[in-house]
Amino acid sequence: MLESLGTGLLFGLSAGLAPGPLLALVIAQTLRFGAGHGARVALAPLITDLPIVVASVLLVGSAASLGGVTAIISLAGAVFVASMAMDTWRAAPPDTTTEADVDAPRSWTRGVLVNLLSPHPYLFWLLVGAPTLVASTTAAGVGGGAAFIAGFYGSLVGSKVTLALLTARAGRLTSGRGRRTTMRVLALLLAVFAAGLLREAVLTLLGAG
Repeated sequence: MLESLGTGLLFGLSAGLAPGPLLALVIAQTLRFGAGHGARVALAPLITDLPIVVASVLLVGSAASLGGVTAIISLAGAVFVASMAMDTWRAAPPDTTTEADVDAPRSWTRGVLVNLLSPHPYLFWLLVGAPTLVASTTAAGVGGGAAFIAGFYGSLVGSKVTLALLTARAGRLTSGRGRRTTMRVLALLLAVFAAGLLREAVLTLLGAG
């Protein structure tokens, strides 16, 4: 269960701090309207992700008995996580200039729409999140799956809310050596998980063969 929690925390933290439209909107709304509006944007995944998670788990669960399909999903997941690692390693501070150009907060609406229209939640849950959730539930029961979900969304939302609070207190606190070091450590950890998914895909294919 602790392993599932730790995996969720890692993925959630890397997703929460990685530059993207939702993070840019969190910072922009904070700079323009205050930390409360940035926090509202940060909560958007809690509203939008439930159908994505359910659909992804059903798809992955139905393919669990097919070794070849499972291997393909693991291989695609390895590629996706590796790309996350590269993006995280090279991450620059998010550009908030266009997102800040708004006349009214509309933080809830804007956050939900940005997250719904982004491909990343769909790709993550289909290729990485759902297989990890299924594996955690299989290994540690419902508690393992719950620990992964709690770790992921606690870290994902918590990191964005924390950044909103820091931004409100210190201005554009989105660059510097500390942030670069954090992002590169996360990138290395993601690379390790990508290697694990690749190993799982290879072992599944060898077993199927």
